[in-house]
Amino acid sequence: MSPQTNAPQRAAEAGLTEGASAEVKSWGLLAARDFTEVRFGGSGGQGVILMGMILATAATLDHRRVVQTESYGPEARGGYSRSDVIISNDAVDYPEVERADLLVAISQSAATQYIASLRQDGIFIYDSEKVADPPVFKGTTFAVPLTRMAVAETGREQTTNILTLGAVTAITGVVSVESLRKAVIGKVPQGTEELNSRALARGLAIDPAEWQLGGAGGHSRPATRP
Repeated sequence: MSPQTNAPQRAAEAGLTEGASAEVKSWGLLAARDFTEVRFGGSGGQGVILMGMILATAATLDHRRVVQTESYGPEARGGYSRSDVIISNDAVDYPEVERADLLVAISQSAATQYIASLRQDGIFIYDSEKVADPPVFKGTTFAVPLTRMAVAETGREQTTNILTLGAVTAITGVVSVESLRKAVIGKVPQGTEELNSRALARGLAIDPAEWQLGGAGGHSRPATRP
């Protein structure tokens, strides 16, 4: 299945509507990869570390080999935050990301700082609400108003990280939807499961074609309503 499948159909197949199939297959730009290096970047307080933990857990549920590492600044909020996940069909020989296949940036500083770590033929996904001056990148780029979508769906900016994981999976298929759903429920704070499930569903339901930039990175299309 291609990532251009319409949003309601993807949401149904993801088990997000009543009567959906329990078995969910991965689709997307990275779904067929045997080895994938993922880097999440943001600021302290945006939940970037949790994003890496959830993605790593989902990949484990998919019966893949996984290494997850993290790095963050001394400030609890506002400092830099990075989480790397390596997903492989075989044993991982080296535990650190060397050339990322996927960079997900939810802050301007993360986009600027980590774009050099992304392969030239990699995938760059960034929050167009937070990255006002995206770096030039000639590979596949998606500019998505992730924060605005999260606030519109749940009323809370804090759910942006979970919505982002849904959008990343809709675009790349780096993990299966069913495993991601289980990982989210298992990792988010108790009492927030319903709210975060809504954020996840909204991210999974995006149409990747709507947000993919047509040319070399550096300029996003005007934002539209989520």
